[in-house]
Amino acid sequence: MEGLAMLRQLIGQLQDLLHLYGSPPPPLPPSSPFHLLHLHQLPHPFHDHHRRWCFPNINDTSAEDYYSLVMAAGKSGNCKMLEPFKPPPSKRSRKERNRGKLPGSTPASEVMDQEIWKEFPEDLFEAVIARLPIATFFRFRSVCRKWNSLLESQSFSHHCAEIPLANPWFYTITHENMNVGAMYDPSTKKWHHPTISFLPAKMIALPVAAVGGLVCFLDIGHRNFYVCNPLTQSFKELPARSVKVWSRVAVGMTLNGNSTNEGYKILWVGCDGEYEVYESVKNSWSRPGSMPSNIKLPLSLNFRSQAISIDSTLYFMQSDPEGIVSYNMVSGVWKQFIIPAPIHLSDHTLAECEGRIMLVGLLTKNAATCVCIWELQKMTLLWKEVDRMPNIWCLEFYGKHVRMSCLGNKGLFMLSLRSRQMNRLVTYNVMSREWMKVPGCVLPRGRKRQWIACGTAFYPCLTATA
Repeated sequence: MEGLAMLRQLIGQLQDLLHLYGSPPPPLPPSSPFHLLHLHQLPHPFHDHHRRWCFPNINDTSAEDYYSLVMAAGKSGNCKMLEPFKPPPSKRSRKERNRGKLPGSTPASEVMDQEIWKEFPEDLFEAVIARLPIATFFRFRSVCRKWNSLLESQSFSHHCAEIPLANPWFYTITHENMNVGAMYDPSTKKWHHPTISFLPAKMIALPVAAVGGLVCFLDIGHRNFYVCNPLTQSFKELPARSVKVWSRVAVGMTLNGNSTNEGYKILWVGCDGEYEVYESVKNSWSRPGSMPSNIKLPLSLNFRSQAISIDSTLYFMQSDPEGIVSYNMVSGVWKQFIIPAPIHLSDHTLAECEGRIMLVGLLTKNAATCVCIWELQKMTLLWKEVDRMPNIWCLEFYGKHVRMSCLGNKGLFMLSLRSRQMNRLVTYNVMSREWMKVPGCVLPRGRKRQWIACGTAFYPCLTATA
């Protein structure tokens, strides 16, 4: 009778386990002593898709037969007796099941089957890779020659063009390393330090404009222009200008269509009204005409700020008289708008966000200094303040002679704020009205934070070619 009680307990615990997990036990081999305990599958009275598994009534057979069966199994080691009164194990959460596993470990059932994945459509490969983060893509290029050649694929370029533009990146030049660039990715908050191998040795080239993933450089002597994709190192030196002007010039850049495949144009303009337009399709400079007489000369352009482009029109900040000068790259029409600047304004820069003309500048009164954002009202041609830096941040500027440079002006602005005791980089998102501090720019294998001298915003594009 003691053996019969143990058997009843064993069967009861097995039934509890089956009820808990809702699946039958694995089939037993014919040599197993429990093979005689065949299971009968019965439909669940309430849910047809659930099955309950029941043992036959123990009273249908003599207790001695079951006792001998259990004892034989115990001696042979094929059955492990359960401890009395031990509750059945409960289900564990996924977090508990994964605890202790290595981060890179993958179950055997999750290994990618080559027979399945080799039939994966090629166009889907390109569509997926085109949506990878930029930094990840350059790691994927080393997988095979085929993936490395995607940059030359027209279909891959088409997939990249379908992806909506995210936040722009920033290409900057530092004071300590004027001939070495540094790129900042705001999505990952990381700095990248590309090797720009196309520039002549010891030449200092400043980023002055950008469009479609390309950055336009002008050497510090204002003699030669260069166009480059900083991500892929696609590079071109532009032909010499026909007008020999070595003074400081303002530069703007526009696309002919939706991408660089349709070509781009570059405009430079000097203080005395001389200007030229470069067309990439013709690979030449041209002078469409002279500055109209209704434009007051000389142009006191704010050379520290870059031009902004809205559709095919470039806008430049002018300081005397205060306002904006614009040039339409398609029609070739110049316009001048007299717009008084906000009082107590300094270090101001034009910016753009989704077709709106913005103004970024320092507002200084007495010993207090704050960064403010204005928007141009099209009806009144007046500046309206829309936001300013949080007061807790502005307290750091109190009593200091702060200078500001705007390194990017395409919806996400990067501001370089510096004084003798301070070196700060800040971004401002126009749409979310969010201010973010930028980590310091430190060169590889270096410790010192770099001072940003100048820069420009550009939308990273893997397929843009100069």
